[in-house]
Amino acid sequence: MAFFGIGNKLKALFSGFKKTLDQSFFDNLEDLLIEGDFGAKNAMLISDEVNERKPKTEEEFLAIVRELLEDKIEGIKLEPVKGELSVYLVLGVNGVGKTTSIAKLATHYKNEGYKVVMAAADTFRAAAIDQLELHAQRTGTRIVRQENGSDPGAVIYDAISSAQARGDELILCDTAGRMHNKENLVRELQKIDKVIRNRVKPENYKKILVIDATTGQNSISQAQIFNEAVGLDALILTKYDSAAKAGALVQIGIPVAFVGTGEHYEDIHQFDKEEFLSSLAGLSD
Repeated sequence: MAFFGIGNKLKALFSGFKKTLDQSFFDNLEDLLIEGDFGAKNAMLISDEVNERKPKTEEEFLAIVRELLEDKIEGIKLEPVKGELSVYLVLGVNGVGKTTSIAKLATHYKNEGYKVVMAAADTFRAAAIDQLELHAQRTGTRIVRQENGSDPGAVIYDAISSAQARGDELILCDTAGRMHNKENLVRELQKIDKVIRNRVKPENYKKILVIDATTGQNSISQAQIFNEAVGLDALILTKYDSAAKAGALVQIGIPVAFVGTGEHYEDIHQFDKEEFLSSLAGLSD
């Protein structure tokens, strides 16, 4: 299943220049890639390489594009250690599907046999705590929460203490996603990060950013801010089945762990790099 309009645009561009790939073709190719959020540097790299290799067929052209993107996209498999405690700090701006993604992760890992607990550390919005509690009820997942306005670090501290006492194996931590005050957000996340690092093995602690795969440049700036704050390990892509701006992943450069493909709790899947690249380059149907 091809998700990305960019592949069809690449095909249409090539079919319009069947005889000779002239300068107009390469100008249009660069413009197309820049509009798809691949970035000017990557657009020039791809254009120059295509010009150098002078493909004779559409398949050759698309294969070159795919090859050049191969080392710019990575997948990662996040597997908690059985019998030990892992903490996944789930980050993201409001509106990207962060809290729903946590519920999907809980469903995924519970189905894998892990003992999972949620930590409601987005204490800035009362609605966020209530929303996570509703997801916890629906997925049958234990939740640790405090009152609205509580210290997020204290919520996670309590969640870790509780999980250690009960023998839980994975804590999924919700976090605030307000972006209107970047400095406060970064400071808060760094405090949370310190709480976790002091109590959990480094290899069992992962920081995961949820991004809306359709937002392009916005997702790039979001990744930069969160990565500077705590250092990201992985991404979750929501709205993956309509990811018209998928080229942004090439610029972000952080491995992708999961993709969300629907509204149900089961609609989360391991990222398939090969499928992604083939779709992006228009090589899959």
